[in-house]
Amino acid sequence: MADTSARTLRLLTLLQSHRFWPGEELSGRLGVSARTLRRDVDRLRELGYPVEARRGVDGGYQLAAGAALPPLVIDDEEAVALAVGLQAAADGAVEGIAEASVRALAKVVQVMPARLRRRVDALRTVTVPASWRADSGPRIDPDVLTAVALACRDTERLRFQYGTADGRAGERHTEPHHLVRLGRRWYLVAYDLTRQDWRTFRLDRLSSPVPTGARFLPRTLPAEDAAEFVRAGLSGPSRQYRVEVLVDAPAATVRQRIGAWAEIEEVDADRTRVLMNSDSLDWPAMAFGSLEADFRIVSPPELAALLATWGERFSRCTAPNQRAESAS
Repeated sequence: MADTSARTLRLLTLLQSHRFWPGEELSGRLGVSARTLRRDVDRLRELGYPVEARRGVDGGYQLAAGAALPPLVIDDEEAVALAVGLQAAADGAVEGIAEASVRALAKVVQVMPARLRRRVDALRTVTVPASWRADSGPRIDPDVLTAVALACRDTERLRFQYGTADGRAGERHTEPHHLVRLGRRWYLVAYDLTRQDWRTFRLDRLSSPVPTGARFLPRTLPAEDAAEFVRAGLSGPSRQYRVEVLVDAPAATVRQRIGAWAEIEEVDADRTRVLMNSDSLDWPAMAFGSLEADFRIVSPPELAALLATWGERFSRCTAPNQRAESAS
């Protein structure tokens, strides 16, 4: 039985690594007869793998697309590449898939041997993001991210150290509910067992997460979903500025450029209202400057003042010979 199982896994690996295998070559690779190969193929089909067979002198086997994604068998190099790629996606390199990337990364890291973990960590250390967008928010320790994701998945109570905005630090004992990536940051939505209330924790302020091994029955979140709970908390007094700007550009264009960090409302075909909560005006100023479109600031007046100051500073950066030509 052990030989049969090992051979079936070897067959699956070969089918996943090659578009089409002639039957004779595949039998040779496995060291079995054509009849045994057919039995192993049938076994894979029973497990849910859609293996197609082509009859005749040029016959063979290949994996086809199925109704569901069956388990994949990957080698060491592929596992390392997958973990690093998922971490890049979790950091925001690809819009819209950050949370799914964290869930997948947690699954991969959980079963990864220590030797491969060391290779992944080494690659993370020496790799510098090429895109400014991937570095537009605080960097999160991948081990923290995956540990919290696993605790959310397994409904397992979690202890960790947490530093607040005013510099205080202490241990928190929580029932983790969900991870949310909003704008430039990752947040953990959890029930704080010490304070007996729901809380939102920024992951860049969270360290030393320790799963306790104690499972819990999930509580009902006092919001429609975890993302809405985080947004509600960010719109409170802890966020200093509520930004509203009218942009002379279609909503689809604005959403594509800065939709990950703001609420986008279509005014008409050529104008868009952008709403944003921010604890600093520097980021909204850069975001609107990147739109390559005219815009009008509705609020706050501090943003208009900041942009005026920036405009004066930029105008003074003109090269001396260019200023002389302008004067003449």
